[in-house]
Amino acid sequence: MSNRPAPGVPTPDPRPQPPEPPLPGDCCDSGCAVCVHDTYSEELQYYREQLKAWHARHPGER
Repeated sequence: MSNRPAPGVPTPDPRPQPPEPPLPGDCCDSGCAVCVHDTYSEELQYYREQLKAWHARHPGER
């Protein structure tokens, strides 16, 4: 048995969702090597790349 959808059945391709921004209290302001703001920035960049690719696959969606 295959995990592929039947021919003619569209595969799900949901719109990427943005990452949750860190809350004001999430950063301890101690100069961590990897701050929650750094992680959020990386996740936001990845989201933007994924959203751009999704828009290329769904040109009529905004």
